[in-house]
Amino acid sequence: MRKEHKLQIIPLGGLGEIGKNMTVIRYDNQMVVIDAGLAFPEDDMLGIDIVIPDYSYVVENKDILLGILVTHGHEDHIGTLPYLLREIDAPIFSTSLTLGLIQAKLKESNVNNMKANAVKPGDSIKLGVFKIDFIRVSHSIPDSVGLAIHTPLGTIVHTGDFKLDHTPVTTEILDIYKFSELGQKGVLCLMSDSTNVERPGFTMSERKVGQMFDEVFRDAKERIILASFASNVHRVQQVITAAFDTNRKVAIVGRSMLNYATIAAELGYLDIPEGTLVDVDEIVKLPTNQACIITTGSQGEPMSALTRMAMSDHRRVEIVPGDTVVISANPIPGNEKSVARTIDQLFKLGANVIYEPSSGVHVSGHASQEELKLMINMVKPKYFLPVHGEYRMLIKHGQIAEQLGIAQENIFVAENGSVIEFTRNGACIAGKVASGRILVDGLGVGDVGNIVLRDRKQLSQDGILIVVIALSRSTGGIIAGPDIVTRGFVYVRESESMLDEAKQKIKQTTERCLENGIIEWALLKNQIRDTLGKHLYEKTKRRPMILPIIQEVK
Repeated sequence: MRKEHKLQIIPLGGLGEIGKNMTVIRYDNQMVVIDAGLAFPEDDMLGIDIVIPDYSYVVENKDILLGILVTHGHEDHIGTLPYLLREIDAPIFSTSLTLGLIQAKLKESNVNNMKANAVKPGDSIKLGVFKIDFIRVSHSIPDSVGLAIHTPLGTIVHTGDFKLDHTPVTTEILDIYKFSELGQKGVLCLMSDSTNVERPGFTMSERKVGQMFDEVFRDAKERIILASFASNVHRVQQVITAAFDTNRKVAIVGRSMLNYATIAAELGYLDIPEGTLVDVDEIVKLPTNQACIITTGSQGEPMSALTRMAMSDHRRVEIVPGDTVVISANPIPGNEKSVARTIDQLFKLGANVIYEPSSGVHVSGHASQEELKLMINMVKPKYFLPVHGEYRMLIKHGQIAEQLGIAQENIFVAENGSVIEFTRNGACIAGKVASGRILVDGLGVGDVGNIVLRDRKQLSQDGILIVVIALSRSTGGIIAGPDIVTRGFVYVRESESMLDEAKQKIKQTTERCLENGIIEWALLKNQIRDTLGKHLYEKTKRRPMILPIIQEVK
């Protein structure tokens, strides 16, 4: 009997969420990976630094992995590579700027096994049965590409992050001809960016931001401080151009901003007129009407340069009345409060803050509804898989595809780990593989799980109470204690009577257990924890973490 060949799309991240984008394309026993990104922790992930996808499926199948295709250099597409490349040894294919940013990340993480392969938009490569075309797209970082992956069962088109910008800062216009050509030849499945699917119309051109910067720089009488995403090289270029045109010097503040700008300049993606860029120590000595600072902190991150300036905690830059502060970014969902706090503080220090979306100092790098419709109409796919978005966004994108004539049964609103399987006879969701999230805390990768997070949450809400008691090994009686140490639960000096009652409860419980012959420490600790927990809840309506410590003395 003839073997049935199977083509599978397996998203490991980026579905039902924003960030940690990662997808496996597999044909029989050959596979490639598209992107390997991270996400930033949610508010309830206390102490967590970043979140990466569970890539165990890739590690388990590393022997058949032919390569990693990276669409662009944003953290939500490259941030997992320092962790993944410690466990696998696969070549990476991406454009020059993206490779430069990946190499900087790997060097920072002491990962040295990168097999870098630079490609240009318009290039094609062959990996096993796969032929991959790299297609120019417009986005908020240069050198972004979409992918056409040709397989024996048909072509998969992955848009990457994109928008249709007819007047970009550079010549990087989305390759309408190539996408249309693919559509004419026939596309099996389109995977399309869903980030802005809830926004009607078209996304504004990046050049509009440059025009707004020109106005701001002409009108500002004193120093200008502009915060944006470090990776938005187009935005940095427009600031430098506006500063040069108004005879201002520019200093870059913030480690990530400086790293991105340095790499982009070395690779020729930033054009910095000679003498325009100066050190921050020099910029603070210049007349204020000749100074411009580009910085990180557009999301209100606690340790970022702009936040520290707002809190008067920056070593070199102090906000003074008359400064114009431009926040050239929209808050990522979840960051609204921290951004608002930073803006309030800047106003208190006397700065003129320009931050409203209506002010024109920021535009998105993602396609809105009309551009998403255009992509579907150009590519004309048989099957449609919305990606890169929260679940409601995927649903909305699927509805748009249906309005444009794609059959409902051919639209897959999937989840991370879903196996979308194609054969000669059709397509279906054919099961799941391991997926989920890995939490990174300091040097620990995956050692913090839901139980640890639950404990951290409890500690942050109700504090901790430690009970110390010493028992005699020979008689079994209480020699010392019980003593109580508490942190984050109650103020001890105002709660002495309640804690004395708690000690009595512990003593009575311990003596009762010993009289009943309970000498196993685990059982005794549980009895103390239960009795004390009920008592404290009756008194305070709080549930602190209770840690009994029993010492056995000769």
